[in-house]
Amino acid sequence: MRALVAEDDTRLADLLAESLAEAGWQVDVVHDGRSAYDRLLTDTGYDVALLDWMLPGRDGVSVARQLRSLGLTTPILMLTARGDVRDRIEGLDAGADDYLPKPFDLDELLARLRALYRRNSVTGAAPVQVGDLVVDPVARRVVRRGQEITLSAREFDILYLMASRAGQVVTRLTILDEVWDGETDLRSNVIDVHLAAIRAKIDRPFDTQTITTLRGVGYRLDPTPAAG
Repeated sequence: MRALVAEDDTRLADLLAESLAEAGWQVDVVHDGRSAYDRLLTDTGYDVALLDWMLPGRDGVSVARQLRSLGLTTPILMLTARGDVRDRIEGLDAGADDYLPKPFDLDELLARLRALYRRNSVTGAAPVQVGDLVVDPVARRVVRRGQEITLSAREFDILYLMASRAGQVVTRLTILDEVWDGETDLRSNVIDVHLAAIRAKIDRPFDTQTITTLRGVGYRLDPTPAAG
């Protein structure tokens, strides 16, 4: 796994490089936006890029925006001290895949990188079809009966996990490990909230029931869903 760290604070850059290396990443470090842009444009072998927002020479947002306009698909995690919601939206709209405000917890950073790496690793994977429901992990599109369904990133990841294991029980712990990297509390209702939202989008408009809750066990996406 290869990562490019673009951070002008040399102490933080060294800490990130050391932490990622200990977690099994091969890390390259640059300290300005132009170097980050040139490296990512000429070396497409990176599995993820960490871009600081306020890089000298060229800010991380403009780097991400231009790279995306050229078709680069390398996952980008934006690091910034700017925590305003509007700034976050600007970074995501520029092409960043995730956003982490400073100061941040290193364990959370590593969990987000693992999630980005896992998400990107499905590139080239074939769409999963379960009955009339099609989940495309490359385009990150969901279609049912010819109608495209818009899901949030988390909702899509949960649905893809369940669709790829259609007919099997998927436990809450599995969802936490593979979608959240265990970064949320097993006792919280965050999974139930996301599953309720998924059901509202993929089932309710089509008068069907695709996901079954097995109390105390987990959830199952049924290959032959029941009528709603």
